[in-house]
Amino acid sequence: MNKELYNRSGCKDPTPYQAIKNAEKRYYPLVYICSPFFGDVENNVIKARTYSRYVLDKGNIPIAPHLLFPQFMSDESERRLAMHFNYVLLGKCEEVWVFGDYISAGMAEEIKIAEKRKMEIRYIKEVA
Repeated sequence: MNKELYNRSGCKDPTPYQAIKNAEKRYYPLVYICSPFFGDVENNVIKARTYSRYVLDKGNIPIAPHLLFPQFMSDESERRLAMHFNYVLLGKCEEVWVFGDYISAGMAEEIKIAEKRKMEIRYIKEVA
């Protein structure tokens, strides 16, 4: 790949190349999405997707295990294992963002673990 770029005048112009290289090196922190899942599952999944997009738009990598694990794990027989996986992923994140007005039992446990680990926790009522 030619690393040297030229402007319209035919002169070397490394600025666009450097801008692209700098953009590639941007740091995106992992943010754990803490929001309800059970109850109105269909609506809660839509909200979790919205929250994930919001976190991404703020320059972070959203981690929303409650959107992933229910795709292939059974809540009846594998809930404890899925929650363990959630806590492992939680530990990889820099922050926990808690969304909505309602704190479910699962969310309360995630918040408790984040507090114990002295993680940054943000409470966000709602996003559009």
